[in-house]
Amino acid sequence: MSKEIKIILISLSVVLAMLVSFQAGFYAGLWQEDVPQTDDPYLASIEEAWNNINVYYVENNDIDYELLSQYAIEGMLEYLDDNHSVYMDPEAYEKDAEDSAGSYSGIGITASLIEEQFVVVSVYEGSPASQAGLLEGDIILAVDGVTTEGMSFAELIVRVRGEEGTSVNLQILHSDASQTKDISVMRAKIDIPSVYSEMIGEIAYITIDRFSEDTDEEFSGILKDVLDDGAAGIVLDLRNNLGGMLSTLLNVTSCFYSEGNILTVKENDDTIKKYDANRQSVTTDLPLVVLVNRYSASASEALAGALQDHDRALIAGTTTYGKGSVNIMFELPNGGGLYLTTARWYTPDGNLIEGIGITPDFITDLAGDELVQWAVDYLNGNVS
Repeated sequence: MSKEIKIILISLSVVLAMLVSFQAGFYAGLWQEDVPQTDDPYLASIEEAWNNINVYYVENNDIDYELLSQYAIEGMLEYLDDNHSVYMDPEAYEKDAEDSAGSYSGIGITASLIEEQFVVVSVYEGSPASQAGLLEGDIILAVDGVTTEGMSFAELIVRVRGEEGTSVNLQILHSDASQTKDISVMRAKIDIPSVYSEMIGEIAYITIDRFSEDTDEEFSGILKDVLDDGAAGIVLDLRNNLGGMLSTLLNVTSCFYSEGNILTVKENDDTIKKYDANRQSVTTDLPLVVLVNRYSASASEALAGALQDHDRALIAGTTTYGKGSVNIMFELPNGGGLYLTTARWYTPDGNLIEGIGITPDFITDLAGDELVQWAVDYLNGNVS
């Protein structure tokens, strides 16, 4: 199972008074050290409370200790008041690892928690969700009769995904509708290439859906192909890209410039670490337009911000989500995971993204293919 630290937009939750072993990670090239034993009085109080409940509570035989530990951890995370620090139970943790690998059994959507509602950000072409009529912008109100109000992202993942060939019932609200709609979707194996491309005249149009384990290799191959096809410019579409792995982000960004900073990470002890471009086998200096929207988050914001600060690309669209935190996934002894915010990252010019986002050079309400066509026209010199 991958131990990569991710810059990904997702919600999860942590196991009570057990000392968490920090697993090896390679998000920012950081390797966790074993947590030392401690005489911390606060931890001792938690342990004592746990023991008292275990020994003295009147109905202790009825206690589900797995749930008790989960609720205790979720209580700690609630105090942190950080939407990006969450707990994943073992099932959700396993599904998250499957998603990072680019294949899973589900319905073929990407969703995000927006203003306390689960919004469908993208629907994969040809997926069960697409065939059932789900649309971008749909709000998921219930899954199999269970309301999503107050539901964690991890629980949503567990309820929507499932065994291939089984069905899930969703209550949704289309963005342009006033009445809810019930949709039944048959789950299937979802194989998700993260990079797509086509030539529009002499302009290469490339979409990156997310920064998964293999995205950098996919992107390098596609970039070589469009260069061999004689592309005169590139439109890079990061709309609805919720993020992914830092190592992948660094490799993709390095295809566009070979020297200079990509992002800077500030740790909780004020330690500063800079991540610079690294040599790639395929690179390009072709004119570049990057498309973003409010669902461009995390790693996609880092890429857009780096290209903007280095004057390497024109950024077009709407202001991005504003997720500029570094998160590490810690595997817990119960098989679950703690996805914890450990640092903030900044663009090469020192701009904080968290809660702010990337402001495009060209701000426009154009969406869908209209924005793509604008970018193609811009690169062809037909707009100023």
